[in-house]
Formats: sequence, structure tokens, C-alpha cells
Amino acid sequence: MNTSQNLRQFAPATQRNREPILELLLEVLPATGTILEIASGTGEHAVFFAPRLAPRQWLPSEADPQLRASIVAWAELLPSDNLYPPIDIDATSSEWVVEKEPLPKSPITAIVNINMIHISPWSACLGLMAGAKRILSPGGILYLYGPYKQHGEHTAPSNAAFDQFLKAQNSAWGVRHLEDVIAAATAQSLVLQSVHPMPANNLSVVFKRCNGG
Repeated sequence: MNTSQNLRQFAPATQRNREPILELLLEVLPATGTILEIASGTGEHAVFFAPRLAPRQWLPSEADPQLRASIVAWAELLPSDNLYPPIDIDATSSEWVVEKEPLPKSPITAIVNINMIHISPWSACLGLMAGAKRILSPGGILYLYGPYKQHGEHTAPSNAAFDQFLKAQNSAWGVRHLEDVIAAATAQSLVLQSVHPMPANNLSVVFKRCNGG
């Protein structure tokens, strides 16, 4: 087993959700530009999406250095000309590296965030919204995927059980209220465009950066 293979990590949910997510991304993403993925995790989504979303560029990011190593290892196994090396971004930071060092090829026209805000403190969601406001030009897209409560209730018993599991791991984690996420986005000049039911009782939530702010 080579070193690169040792570094690759696996997220079982990726195999189940990547095709439905891709189908929706093809509908909602701008046709050009760079797509910044916040909290790319293992990198399995990045290597799957990048070649299928060309000519867009795909820029993965991850705060965990072990996961960044996994992204690099996956990219070595499944290279794509439009896939950037992963960068270090903590969503809670008040300034992201892409604000200090503009991308040479194309501007960031969308941000994608999959399965992060329920396994991170609420400050990560707020930081994501603030970063999207800073980085995206009017018309830019923010795409979120994950489980949510709606109207104060879980959408399925499995999500309620998952919420309890998450809170047992970390009291700051948990399935978020969709209405709270929308309010946080609205406060940062991000307007809700659509909500889409997805596999395993998840939702895709699409926002657009508006002219205000």
C-alpha cells in the first residue's frame, strides 16, 4: 500500500449523495468561475464534482490538516485539470485566505458547503454566511446540503436520532433549524432561492448574493 493510499479517507455518505447533489449543482451553479468548497472533508466530493462541472474550477478547502492530506491523495488518484489543491480555511475566521490571495484563473462565483453546519458550532454557520457575503459578488450562489429541522420539528425519526448522537459527541453540534440558517443568511445579504428534498432526509438549500450590503 503506497503512502498516498494510506492518506485517503472515506466518507460512506459520499457514495449515496454525490449523484443527486451533482444533478442539482448543474442546475443552480453559475456556468463559469471558481466554485469554493468549504469543509471539503475527505476530498471525495471534490474529485467527483470537479471534472463533471468543467469548465468551472473547483477549489476545495479544509481546516483539518489530515483531511487536506486526504484531499491531496484523492486528487493524485483521480486528477482533474480544473481541480485546485486544497487550501486551509476555517469558516469561523474573519478573513479567508482567498481574500488575501486572489485566484489567478477565475473569480469565485459560488460557494458549496456539504454536511458541515450540524457537525460544527453555530459560529461556523455564521462565519460561512459572513464569508459568503465578503467573497461573492451579486448573483453569486451559496449551496448548502445536510439535515435540518423545519418549523421546529425534525423531518424524520432518523434525523432526531442523529441529532441526539451529534449532541452526545459535542454539545455545540446538532441538526439546525432551517429557519435559523435562513435568518443568518438573510442578515448577510444572501437571499433564499430554493429548498430541495434530498436522499436520506437531507435538504439542499440555495441562496443568492443580492445587491445589498
